[in-house]
Amino acid sequence: MTMFAQQTQSNDRIYTVSSLNAQVRLILENEMGVVWLVGELSNLSMPVSGHWYFTLKDSRAQVKCAMFRGSNRRVTFKPANGTQVLVKARLSLYEPRGDYQLIIESMQPEGDGRLQQQFEQLKMSLAAEGLFAQSLKKPLPEQPQRVGIVTSKTGAALHDILNVLQRRDPGLPVVIYPTMVQGEGAAISIAQAIGRANARQECDVLIVGRGGGSLEDLWAFNEEIVARTIVASQIPVVSAVGHEVDVTIADFVADVRAPTPSAAAELISRDMTHQIQKISQKTQQLHHAMRHYLAGRQATVIKLQHRLDRQHPQVRLNQQQQHLDELSSRMERAMRQLLNHHQQHINRAEYKLALHSPAQTLKQQSNRLEKAQHRLLDAMDRRLLNASHKLAMAAEKLETVSPLATLGRGYSITRNDKGKVIRRADQVSAGDILNTKVADGEIRSVVSD
Repeated sequence: MTMFAQQTQSNDRIYTVSSLNAQVRLILENEMGVVWLVGELSNLSMPVSGHWYFTLKDSRAQVKCAMFRGSNRRVTFKPANGTQVLVKARLSLYEPRGDYQLIIESMQPEGDGRLQQQFEQLKMSLAAEGLFAQSLKKPLPEQPQRVGIVTSKTGAALHDILNVLQRRDPGLPVVIYPTMVQGEGAAISIAQAIGRANARQECDVLIVGRGGGSLEDLWAFNEEIVARTIVASQIPVVSAVGHEVDVTIADFVADVRAPTPSAAAELISRDMTHQIQKISQKTQQLHHAMRHYLAGRQATVIKLQHRLDRQHPQVRLNQQQQHLDELSSRMERAMRQLLNHHQQHINRAEYKLALHSPAQTLKQQSNRLEKAQHRLLDAMDRRLLNASHKLAMAAEKLETVSPLATLGRGYSITRNDKGKVIRRADQVSAGDILNTKVADGEIRSVVSD
């Protein structure tokens, strides 16, 4: 038996490549679970599918990573090659190529990422102790008698809270417990301010918070000492840290979480504006009822006045006068219509008479005669023009055969003194007198030897 056959018989199972990769992927995903890594981004690719593919590396090793569209939408910064990041990932295997890779669930810049990791660890620890339990939450008083504010005395949050309280419930007393809200020692300062408020017992609700900022700016409200102090407070605590999107540990342990400091002030204050509006509405309703009652009494008076007016003799006279005026108007309209009818008849008769009038006939004949004269003159003009044209052409032809035209082209006619035309040289002898006719005159000459 060959060695290959012996090895085959010793194996419990023979894998295909695809089944082996699938088995390894399940082992990686189930055994390792979630891991946190710090590294540098490289070979970042963002195809049109919306998924991200990149390599996470340090000075000695690298690993391929994939972050699918549903996860990378939550990334709050723009990643680029060379960026140091902290990622939360699951180990997996890309089966078609057998490539070991990380499936990234979240990504943050390294600094913020470490703070976020600490946040998640403390959140899980306090939640495991039950400090977030709803049973520990104290109800807020329906009508607070005095409000305590734990925040910076120079911050915008205090200004916003006081403005809202002044607008909604101007008579509500306020006690300010100033504290640091950022930087080293801020968490201890916040815890001490909450402790002072509990020791004095002068308020029946506390607002603990500050304005917005980065995760590092808000970190004092993620410290364990602040969380445990809020849980231990005998006075109900409203957490109002940052903007609506900011979430801190203080929000989880507080009795109530408000999205902003202004919202916290609205939450614990009585809306006196609403009471004023209700009084205004009641006043308007009373005025409306009075106006309605007076309008009813006035309508009764007017109705009685109308009844009295209808029984007055002057009313009958006015009605008869109105009827008379109406009859007079109808008569005038009828007369105008009759006169218009007769006038139209007369106009038609005059028009017919004008059509058959001798003067009209003479005028038409005169127009015809004048048109005939114009046609005769036009015909004569055309006849004279044609005759003139023919005469000019005849003159032109006569001019072409005229001796004068020949003379004009440089020829001449020579005669002796008897007027006989000389055509040859032997017709003259010495001493004869000759007359030569040219275009513009005559030349007289004597024949010499």
